[in-house]
Amino acid sequence: MPRDGTGIDVTRLRADTPGCARVLHLNNAGAALPPTPVLDAVIGHLRREAEIGGYEAADEAAERVQAVYASIARLIGAAPDEIALVESATQAWTLGFHAFDLREGDRILTARAEYASNVIAFLHLARARGVVVEVVPSDADGALDVEALARMIDARTKLIAVTHVPTNGGLVNPAAAIGAVARAHGVPFLLDACQSVGQLPIDVGAIGCDMLSATGRKFLRGPRGTGFLYVRRALLDRLRPPFLDLHSARWTGPRDYAIEAGATRFEFWESAVANRLGLGAAADYALAVGIVAMAARIGGLAETLRHRLAALPGVAVHDLGRERCGIVTFTVPGMTAREASARLRAQGINTSVSTAPFARWDMEPRGLAELVRASPHAYNTEDELDRFIDAVAGLGGGTRDG
Repeated sequence: MPRDGTGIDVTRLRADTPGCARVLHLNNAGAALPPTPVLDAVIGHLRREAEIGGYEAADEAAERVQAVYASIARLIGAAPDEIALVESATQAWTLGFHAFDLREGDRILTARAEYASNVIAFLHLARARGVVVEVVPSDADGALDVEALARMIDARTKLIAVTHVPTNGGLVNPAAAIGAVARAHGVPFLLDACQSVGQLPIDVGAIGCDMLSATGRKFLRGPRGTGFLYVRRALLDRLRPPFLDLHSARWTGPRDYAIEAGATRFEFWESAVANRLGLGAAADYALAVGIVAMAARIGGLAETLRHRLAALPGVAVHDLGRERCGIVTFTVPGMTAREASARLRAQGINTSVSTAPFARWDMEPRGLAELVRASPHAYNTEDELDRFIDAVAGLGGGTRDG
């Protein structure tokens, strides 16, 4: 079968992706089209629950569920006991963040292009406990300034929390450089990898993060309602999970309990077994295709989109960063981003919209209220990009380049 310059068999990817026959999907930063193995894993288990019962089906699938931890660990260069399976990236990040015993005067250092959910959690803790939230300046390209980060660290700095790939653009923050600074100063580093897992190679050891949160539904192509938290083994006993139940801890005596040894201390007993199996299938599928090759293809498609969108009269591309990834944000003259995205969807083209309340610290200083967000995956084709550019041009953005 034909392969592109990255070695990826795009024909096979599209054959494995039923949605490709129905829609031009450029909303992979929102929720990607899952491949057939993910569908089979989820639907197959739901069918089994209907046939024999939920508890019984879970018992039957116990070894396959356990294998999901190994698959996720392989995906990010971790150990299986450093992985907790949860229901979303937000839940993963929130559980990790609130496990730190931050008190009045403790400082959190974060990035300008930080996601709203994380910032709200920072501000909530600042209001409730008096912690101090400080934003590290960006460098000339818009990424977190690592030298400024190093200068800002002092004895009161208790956490560095940064989003790897912001929701509102193609910027890739320098996670490994941030990790090196964090390690040098002995400050824990929480990395939000919601948009990077599945589209970029991730190695937690090379990055040097102590915790990492991610979702299944985006570039990893897993089901909605899935996510995971990585916690470095050496940090586990320093953390206090904000919530415990009979899965994350054991009731060892009438008035005593023991917290589980591994990262499963951040899990709860009840879970969607079918979704977890789907998450494992998504990780296995990504590993089989090859993350490095997918990153090259996704990044190449995105750079093509940026170049061709910028060539349309009046269309402005707003991505920051020296290193950029598979998220492309732009505005179309004469209409809001919501209007543009809705008109594209009416033509069978999926995009999404990023608004200032998602990333106020970044968008408002740049005078941006909302952006159209197009995010290709490895299964998208050059012909689809042609169709997309023609559609954007038809919104009032001029004619497409050759």
